[in-house]
Formats: sequence, structure tokens, C-alpha cells
Amino acid sequence: MTFNSFEFAVFFTIVVGTYWLLTHRLQNLFLLVASYVFYAGWDWRFLSLLFVSTCIDYVVALRIYAAKTTGNAGAPTRRKLWLTASICAQLGILGFFKYFNFFTDSFVELMHALGLEVSPVILRIVLPVGVSFYTFQTMSYTIDVYRGKMLPTKRFLDFALFVAFFPQLVAGPIERAALLLPQVTHPRRFSGSQFVDGLQLIFLGLFKKIYVADHLAPLVDQVFCSGSASGGDVLFGVYAFALQIYCDFSGYSDVARGCAKCLGMELMLNFDHPYIAESPSEFWRRWHISLSTWLRDYLYIPLGGNRRGPANTRRNVMLTMLLGGLWHGAAWKFVLWGVYHGLLLILFRPRLAPGLGDRRLSSLRSQAGRVFRILLMFHLTCFGWLLFRAQSVAQIGAMVHSLATAWTPLSLELVRPLIIFGGPLLIVEALQLAAGREDLHRLSAVPEWTRCVGYSILFYLLAFHGAASQSFIYFQF
Repeated sequence: MTFNSFEFAVFFTIVVGTYWLLTHRLQNLFLLVASYVFYAGWDWRFLSLLFVSTCIDYVVALRIYAAKTTGNAGAPTRRKLWLTASICAQLGILGFFKYFNFFTDSFVELMHALGLEVSPVILRIVLPVGVSFYTFQTMSYTIDVYRGKMLPTKRFLDFALFVAFFPQLVAGPIERAALLLPQVTHPRRFSGSQFVDGLQLIFLGLFKKIYVADHLAPLVDQVFCSGSASGGDVLFGVYAFALQIYCDFSGYSDVARGCAKCLGMELMLNFDHPYIAESPSEFWRRWHISLSTWLRDYLYIPLGGNRRGPANTRRNVMLTMLLGGLWHGAAWKFVLWGVYHGLLLILFRPRLAPGLGDRRLSSLRSQAGRVFRILLMFHLTCFGWLLFRAQSVAQIGAMVHSLATAWTPLSLELVRPLIIFGGPLLIVEALQLAAGREDLHRLSAVPEWTRCVGYSILFYLLAFHGAASQSFIYFQF
């Protein structure tokens, strides 16, 4: 049951219609049941895994807090042991289902390279949808309780709803308990303006997904499934994928936020016009914000951040991005993608790479200089998307070789879809930026009739020229 399906439209209509007729405690119970029904629509067998993950961190957080309040000499040790148990359990779940075959296959290949014959261990493991998201979300809760940043919740149903809240369960945003849990535990009141805001976010998210991302998907597949794409084809295939993955993932996040608003809750902004970034650090402040801030707060800073000199900072940046790349999938191309972005972050920070990076680019103070920095960063990001989308490390090498040598006259079949399907998106993004807002419907300076015309055009394109329904890209992560 995906956001862009008729089944979800029926499901959500029933949920919203019933939800606002109930009292607060019944709302939470009803939402929890609805969330488990939604997740069962993917694979009911993994409901037990979601439940186990929830139970672990619910109990661990209470035990950590109980150990803290006792005040005896052994309390700090017990708190650390409980936190370690939580992290090991959650990472164990994630590691087994997501990385077992990857590490065993890599070990077998290494042994074969050394001339040793090793029989691989083969398990038919199905990746539970959303496991990368909800394990990180529950871990952040126990870590925050351990750090004393929040108190644990005593109501199991409230915590279970925080973990399984269906709008963001499958592909985020990775919510912090300090933001979402109070909204679960406190009564919610219907707001007409919030509900309308939610509907408009849902509409914009579906437009990004169905009209832009799903139309560009065949073009991207054509280039990346080709055995001998020319340099021009590779370039425009990567451009198309840059738009596809942005509209696919930010479209999901928009729908998730919109659904939450219709239910009286607020989710964090996960994308903030990432392709206008002027540096790698700014890109990660704008792209998949919930993951980048999670990695910063729970990995980079605990490793030491930038507090222990340039050498250790470089190590911490690289390790954080390496693990961030591996979070996206069990394949060496994601490791390369993480390393690549780690190198960009290091090279663009003057203190870590004297004579390079932001200090040199910042000398271009004019508007033309800003455009240059944005274009440079966009193309550096696009090269990263080539690593991300390629089917293998071997294909990465072949495509880079094509970009360097194999240029032929460019086919209009690649350029035309980018204009037709990417053009309306660029107009929407430009209007948002001009208003200094992150949602188009908040363009208060634009006359109402103009907004109505704009929405009518987008609705026409979505309803009559939308592509066939496809799954969201980040469901596989």
C-alpha cells in the first residue's frame, strides 16, 4: 500500500474520518492499529520484528531511567549496559536483515582472491521495509533518555505509536522523540487551516512523485541499463536521476508531512531545496535532513566531532559518511558514494584542507559567483548520484570512461523529458524560493487567482499526464 495507490487513498480517508470522531486515548489506539494494518500491507510477517524492536527500547529506556534515579554507585555502569544492549539489539536486527549476505559474499570473494576455496552461507533473507528508519528512530530515543535530554514514556501504546506512526514509518523522516512523542501523549484538536495545509502538501508530494519522478524513471533505466551509453547519454541520464530521486524522496516526505498534518501532528522538514547548495556541508543541511542530523548528533559528535584537531576531524567526517553510505544499502557502490561525499566535505573545509574548498570559492562574492558555486556543487552531487545509481562498480568505471571519451551527438529523446517533466518542478521550486518559504501554498504575496490557476495546471498534469504508479526509491533502503 503506497502513498500513490488507490488503496491508500481509501485507507487514509477511512482513517481520517474515524480518527477525528474519537477521544484522545482512543485516537492513539486507533492510529496504532491503523499503522500496523498499513505495515502489514507490505508483509505481515515483519509485524513481529517491528513489535520486538519497539518492546526492546521501551523497556531499555525505563531501565536506564530507573538506574539513574537509584543514585547508587553501580548506576552508571547499569545505565551503560542497558544502552549497549539496546544499540546491539537494534543494530543486530538491522545488520542481519540488511547486511548478512553482503558481508558473507564479500568475505567469500576475498578468500577466492587469496586463492582459498570457501563455501558461501546462503540465506534467503527478505529486507523488511522501513527497518533502517524505525531502528534509527528507536535508538535515538534510548540515547536521548540516557543523555538525560528527555524522560521515558510510561505508556507502551504511546511509545508504540511513536515508532509505528504510519505516515513516516516506511521512509521517514526519522523523527526525534522530543518532537513527536509530546504530540502523541497530548490531546490534539482539529484545525481547519492545518488540515488544508496537509492536503496541499499531499498534493504537491504526489505531483513530484507521479508526474516528475515516475516519468523520468524509464529514461534513467534506459541509460543505466544500457551496456554502452555515450558520454552525453550518461550526463543527461544522471541529470534525470538527480531530479527523479529528489522528487521521489522529497515527494514521499511531503505526503508524510501532509498526512500527519491532517491528523493534527507535525513532522520535521526533510528537504530544503538541496540543489541550490553552494558547498557539501550546505547540501547535507538541505538533503535528507533527518538522517544527516541523526548521523551528526549520534555518530559524528560522539566520535569527537571537530574538537580534537584536523586529523581526527577528517577521520570522524569520513567514518560518518562511510557509515551513512552503507546505511543506504548493502553494496560497495554505496560505500564509494559515502567515501566520495566524505572527501567532498573534507576538501571544502579550509581548516581540513588548507588552500582548497570554501575559502577559495568564497572569494567569488558576486551573484555570478554564487551561481557558479551552485552549478559546481550540483555537478559534484550529480557525480555522486552516478555512483549511487550504477548497478555495479564495473558500470561506474564504464560510465566515467564514457564521460571522458565517448561523446556523440546528443539524442533529443533524453533532453525533451527533462524539459517537459522537470520544467514545472523548477517553476514551483523557484516560486518557493522567491517567497522565502518551503511550501508553495504559503505564497501569501501571490494573488489567490494566480495560485488557483497554478494548482489547476498542476492538477491537470497530475491527473491526465501522470505516469503509471511505481514504488518509492527509498523503500529499498
